[in-house]
Amino acid sequence: MNSQPVVLKSSKNGIHLILDDKLPFDELLDEIKKKFIDSEKFFKDARIAISFEGRELNQQEQFEIIEMIRQYTTITIICILDYDELMDEVIQRRMNVYEEEHSPQTGHFYKGTLRSGQQIESETSMVILGDVNPGAKVVAKGNIVILGALKGIAYAGADGDASCFVAALEMDPVQIKIGDHIGRAADKKETGRGLRRKPKVETPVPQIATVYEQQILIEPISSGLFKNIL
Repeated sequence: MNSQPVVLKSSKNGIHLILDDKLPFDELLDEIKKKFIDSEKFFKDARIAISFEGRELNQQEQFEIIEMIRQYTTITIICILDYDELMDEVIQRRMNVYEEEHSPQTGHFYKGTLRSGQQIESETSMVILGDVNPGAKVVAKGNIVILGALKGIAYAGADGDASCFVAALEMDPVQIKIGDHIGRAADKKETGRGLRRKPKVETPVPQIATVYEQQILIEPISSGLFKNIL
């Protein structure tokens, strides 16, 4: 392990953090904060992906790091990826799509938790820095990325585009709709209009919902998966 508790490596498309696995998280978060504040001039107004190495982070810890970066810098974190030195091309393609969809006229971010009865809509894609609780609804004509837990309803590709996706750090939705395809949590079978899932894991991991064989398929996010959907 590097003698520094936090090592920041950057490429033109992303930031890779190498983290000490022994330091208490609160102290580590403070070290990350210092590193990003020191690098603020270099990364000013950047829109990039982030990946982690050296320490296994749970959903809450990842969210706290992203929230700290948002609070103390002008950096926008687009997504969290598994570290892969061959991912630059994939990230670049995702960034190109992001820039097209999130121009000053069309970009849509929402910070905070959506509670029961709340609904937000976007003419393009939507990034939510928080949870979507049961009874809340998110509708977007593009993709939906939730940097928190999805426990309510998400409707991506609202203009009928079945190539869109819904991604969340914790995926436990009441309903997901992509284009004209609907999946409901109450549907347990892997046929019909239910949510079809890859084998369940005990610890929540970032997952993505896409349309596969006319069904909503939910599976863990991986670099290989991004290569297939981009």
